[in-house]
Amino acid sequence: MPHFFSGDELGALKSISYTQGENLKEWKATTTVLVPGSSSSRDKTVQKLAVHTSGSNTLLSAVRADGSASLYTVQNGTDISTVHEWSETRLKEGQRFVGLATTEGAVYSCTSNGALRLTKSGRDGAEPSSSLAALPMRLCEWRISSNGHAFAYGGNEVELSLWDTEKAFSQPKGAALQTTPPESKKRKRGDQLLPGEIWRAKNLPNDHLGLRQPVYNTALTYLQPSTSSAHQHLLAGTANGNVRRYDTRAARKPVADWKGVGKTGGIGTVEKGFHEHEVFVADRGCTLAALDLRNGRTIYTYKGLSGAISSVAPAHALLASAAQDRFVRLHSTFNPPAEEGQQQEHKGEVLDKLYVKVVPTVIAWDGRTDVRDAAALDGAAEGEDEVWNAMEAADSDSDDESEAKAGRRKEKKSRPA
Repeated sequence: MPHFFSGDELGALKSISYTQGENLKEWKATTTVLVPGSSSSRDKTVQKLAVHTSGSNTLLSAVRADGSASLYTVQNGTDISTVHEWSETRLKEGQRFVGLATTEGAVYSCTSNGALRLTKSGRDGAEPSSSLAALPMRLCEWRISSNGHAFAYGGNEVELSLWDTEKAFSQPKGAALQTTPPESKKRKRGDQLLPGEIWRAKNLPNDHLGLRQPVYNTALTYLQPSTSSAHQHLLAGTANGNVRRYDTRAARKPVADWKGVGKTGGIGTVEKGFHEHEVFVADRGCTLAALDLRNGRTIYTYKGLSGAISSVAPAHALLASAAQDRFVRLHSTFNPPAEEGQQQEHKGEVLDKLYVKVVPTVIAWDGRTDVRDAAALDGAAEGEDEVWNAMEAADSDSDDESEAKAGRRKEKKSRPA
């Protein structure tokens, strides 16, 4: 059954596992505190979680508001032990972590002021080590690719940018911040890539009044794995509620720009789902929706949400969300229509609501596949189809019988006396 990790405002880490009842739509959550939080201070607020699964072991990393970071190993979902702890000393007051990724034996972290760090926990008796790099400031989101060879970021007046991971850490200290040589100060920054940078998006044309459009990327995700660092499909959300799709091989401008997706406060989260053409988008209000990547239209919106979504975690046929109303929710998900523009037959809904005493800030799936999850939900959908088909068949039989009776009455009236 599905298993998630969550972090909250007081720094606690929890394990949340779900079991299914006899009714396929009934789910029960079991919560275990892995790392207790503080009593009242929000200095330990968990800002990012990252999970890496290898065999029977699960690596869980967490970064907190005070700059502290930890790498844990988790066994059986609830047995946790600390592997390594460190601190990001470059994190300044008013800044926050905007990215975290865990791989086998390494943790990548990035802050809003551009402090990028690679931490190796030390294996086979080796001592832990760290590598540092500097990125532009005012970042809002940082993500690493599936194979770890590239990473992307975006922010406030920071265009979406793609980097080579190895080259980013191989540059001399301070080189990444050198934007233009002294002799070409008049040259536009957008025309010159930074050392280690592979690709950078280009701003949209001026609006109908001839004014420059502001750049404010608040969320991003990868749409599919790629073996080429330079060729990535990216999706970005903006502060004005738009969602933009990029193909780094095709152009610097977005290949699609879907306006008004976020209704309140801009886009807060975008996450690629496991179904084809499926992506989940949450704004800063109470809207969480599934979008069709073929046209940017909303497939369905989850009902009954009363708090802003802070984090979502797709898990095959399921989706978990953490919200500001102190609820962790488990949602069902369904395939987008087979053909673009068709009506959606099944719509996702809330399967379970788990109330937690402290506001959850982030949630992450443990990455372990359980085919029973998808099979159960598919079975529930098929069961609904069978009920509706049976009702339609009954209506059809009733209509046929009524028509037959009417035909016999008409035949009797038409006979001669």
